[in-house]
Amino acid sequence: MIQAIVFLPLVGALIAAVIALFGAHARHPSGDTVEHGDDHGHGHAAHHDAAAHDDHGHDHPVEPAAAGSRAAEIVTTALLLISAGLSWLALVDVGFLHHDARIALFPWINSGDLQVAWALRVDTLTAVMLVVVTSVSSLVHLYSIGYMNEDPNRPRFFGYLSLFTFAMLMLVTADNLVQLFFGWEGVGLASYLLIGFWYQKPSANAAAIKAFVVNRVGDFGFALGIFAIFMLVGSTDFETIFAAAPGLTGKTINFFGWHADALTLTCLLLFMGAMGKSAQFLLHTWLPDAMEGPTPVSALIHAATMVTAGVFMVARLSPLFELAPDAQAVVMFFGATTAFFAATVGLVQNDIKRIVAYSTCSQLGYMFVAMGAGAYSVGMFHLFTHAFFKALLFLGSGSVIHAMHHEQDIRHMGGLKDRIPFTYIVMVIGTLALTGFPLTAGYFSKDAIIEAAFASHNPMAFYGFTMTVIAAGLTSFYSWRLIFKTFHGEPHDQEHHEAAHESPLTMLIPLFLLAVGALAAGFPFKELFAGHGVEEFFRDSLKMNPHIIEEMHHIPESVGFLPTVMMAVGFVVSWLFYIRRPYLPVELANQHQLLYKFLLNKWYFDELYDLIFVRPAKWLGRFLWKKGDGFIIDGFGPDGISARVLDVTRGVVKLQTGYLYHYAFAMLIGVAGLITWFMLGVGGQ
Repeated sequence: MIQAIVFLPLVGALIAAVIALFGAHARHPSGDTVEHGDDHGHGHAAHHDAAAHDDHGHDHPVEPAAAGSRAAEIVTTALLLISAGLSWLALVDVGFLHHDARIALFPWINSGDLQVAWALRVDTLTAVMLVVVTSVSSLVHLYSIGYMNEDPNRPRFFGYLSLFTFAMLMLVTADNLVQLFFGWEGVGLASYLLIGFWYQKPSANAAAIKAFVVNRVGDFGFALGIFAIFMLVGSTDFETIFAAAPGLTGKTINFFGWHADALTLTCLLLFMGAMGKSAQFLLHTWLPDAMEGPTPVSALIHAATMVTAGVFMVARLSPLFELAPDAQAVVMFFGATTAFFAATVGLVQNDIKRIVAYSTCSQLGYMFVAMGAGAYSVGMFHLFTHAFFKALLFLGSGSVIHAMHHEQDIRHMGGLKDRIPFTYIVMVIGTLALTGFPLTAGYFSKDAIIEAAFASHNPMAFYGFTMTVIAAGLTSFYSWRLIFKTFHGEPHDQEHHEAAHESPLTMLIPLFLLAVGALAAGFPFKELFAGHGVEEFFRDSLKMNPHIIEEMHHIPESVGFLPTVMMAVGFVVSWLFYIRRPYLPVELANQHQLLYKFLLNKWYFDELYDLIFVRPAKWLGRFLWKKGDGFIIDGFGPDGISARVLDVTRGVVKLQTGYLYHYAFAMLIGVAGLITWFMLGVGGQ
């Protein structure tokens, strides 16, 4: 069953690839492939009424896409739905019936001391991730059938989606660090392909490259962490590593002359990888730009794949992190800082997808706060619930964009609740879950994280608690700001407002199912993730702080109510700003322009990195090109030598003029030279 869960998406990706290669594209009569894309890069072309134009401006009707496009959609979606159904069965079998397994597939690497076998590790942590990845991915596939309906490259798109899912499944079922790294890099590659899906757009290409490059920074640290573990333990197998971990306490590594604690340094290097993949503070800059991809891609990246990989990796290696309290303090610091930072930036964003994107960044920070507190199951609880309401918010935003003819700026919206009532309802449900409204999924998981931070004995516990509480209020404010400016008030674009209509059924069904998850995925699982059933449910798949769950249940009631109070305050302030007195935000922005611009420009991290890294790198590249390649290599290397030979031959050729008197003159000079030579006595000697 596990093999089917993992490899069915790969089968779908291969089938879609074959269809894409053999011509399931809409084409001009000239044979050129038609690419759809609006100003925001949306390939969904339900409203592209204009005919395609050739280079001369002539109209050409677009021929219908081959039947293979529909086949690619149906096959990939059906296989993902099967995989999702099997994943829920696996969760019951492993989580409740305790049928953990290790399925060996084949030997992979045999090089000296490095022995790596390809195997599937199936425990409760894996089963939870299988449910998250396949459930969200299958609904994203179904949603994409409607959203990408008239994009001419649907087979390629669905192939990439399935490949993305397969890479994430390989990551979560990995039995060793090398196999995990394979899935880790596979997720990075697939995200590059999907973010840059509309490769004709320079902004999409730039966003894809940015995501790939920024993640390489984190991956460098992750790779060093794997090397360190192999050096210390002599194996990359999880069971061997976990068994040897207690014996590593007190050992040191000479790191560039610095004798560092082996476990602390190793965990920090591993966490560096998580910072890149999960877009934590300092390595977060790629995540908002990833919105250049199609909306279903954004939902998949933010809810189930890519960004959750870092959280999963820390949870998987919890036996190491539990023995490195200093590393846990760093994890909590960056998690809390990210939660606060992203929430502040989300306050002033106007692109509907970027607002949701920054909420993802912030919520990932919450998950790492839980990891730093040693409450790994609580972090996984929020990952589980977050997948439903975040996918709901992204796909709901896609439905809004679809209704507004690809408009993404919420300042140009307003009054849509009567035009697209179903989308409005599900977006409100997603917002309630995100802000932690009582009894929604987010309420149970987010509050549990804040309680864990308060109960933790981590040196950064107070900082983590304070930042997450503040972020809860900010999250509520900007989440309701999105709802109020999009669905309430007067329309700001009358033409698009009047033409707005509800999305097709293939887009609404996933929204309904995700809304159910956003409401119901919390309470039934609370005891398993954040209650007294944690130990029995997760067993050996997580190494928890032995006292954290118990201490969470004995915090003061005032602390327990604080997140709900902050959520209510955020809602009231947002209602006051955007419903009751909508002139207030403009006045405040004018009065505090420095702060407003600081937040609007995302704390100027992009500009700072451009100044520190991008411009020097470009200058160095240009210098090496002009001076190194152009002057040295071309001047003194093979090209330079050939150029000098050519110069000499050109000079020699000039001696051969073809005039007889030139040759006679040369002979005369030669004879004169010989006579002089003999007269000086040289010849006689």
